[in-house]
This record gives sequence, C-alpha cells and structure tokens, in this order.
Amino acid sequence: MAIYLVQHAECLPKDQDPQKGLSDLGTANATRIAEVAAGYEVPVKKILHSGKKRAHQTAEIFAGRLAPSDGVATTAGIKPLDDVVPFGDQLESDADVMIVGHLPFMERLTAYLITGSPEKTAFKFQNAGIVCLDRHPDSGSWVIKWGLMPNIP
Repeated sequence: MAIYLVQHAECLPKDQDPQKGLSDLGTANATRIAEVAAGYEVPVKKILHSGKKRAHQTAEIFAGRLAPSDGVATTAGIKPLDDVVPFGDQLESDADVMIVGHLPFMERLTAYLITGSPEKTAFKFQNAGIVCLDRHPDSGSWVIKWGLMPNIP
C-alpha cells in the first residue's frame, strides 16, 4: 500500500486554452503511463486532483485505466503554491491514493515527506509521471519506492 504522486500531463499554453487543458502530447503521455501502471496492476483506490482542468483531465485518464474503487474527486490544499506541510502531515501510506497536482507543489510535497523539508528536492517530476511513496517497514519513514516517467533522457 502506498501513495502515488502525479504531476499533471503537458497542457496547452494559456493563449490556446485559457483553462490550460491537456495538449495532444499530454493526453498521449498520460494514457501511455496509465496503461503501463495498469499493466503492473498498481492498486489505486482513489484519485484526488486539484480541480484545475489539466489535473482533472489527467486524473480521468488514469482513472480510465486503473479503475479506482472510490473514484475521482477534487481535494483542497494541492494547488501549485499551497503549503505542503498540512497536506503531507495527514497522508497515510495505506490509502492507495493517487494525487494529481502541479509543480512546485508535487516536488515540494515529495521533498517534505522524504527529507522533512520542502526545500530539499528529492525527486524531479515529469508531466504525467508517477512517483510511488511508501513507508519503510523498519523506520516508518517515507521512501521513494519507484517512479514511472514518460521520458528517460
């Protein structure tokens, strides 16, 4: 059991879509990563997103492949510049929840959970990529269990 952190897929520029919905490449990358995750039978019970169009669309793509039993919902506290500490402190590793959000929030949340400081980058996210965090069985501290990214440069 774990938590799965996802930066929304690539979106359109504001001049093409004021709400910044997903680009064709973003949709394709999210679909590809979601299919790989489904192939690995990643056990997501619920998908939470920020409510912004690009995060909602990304969450729906993942939900279409992973079929979370508790569905998809908007959650507060994960907008790009929100404070990660209150959100991070209430996370439970047994939730099997996927959280679809934005930078810098996702990288700062990962840093906070792994290092105790949102200022110490612990993982570099990619659009539509998944970072799986879980508790270490001995120490109980958060660890990066695996990552699945659309690009391996």
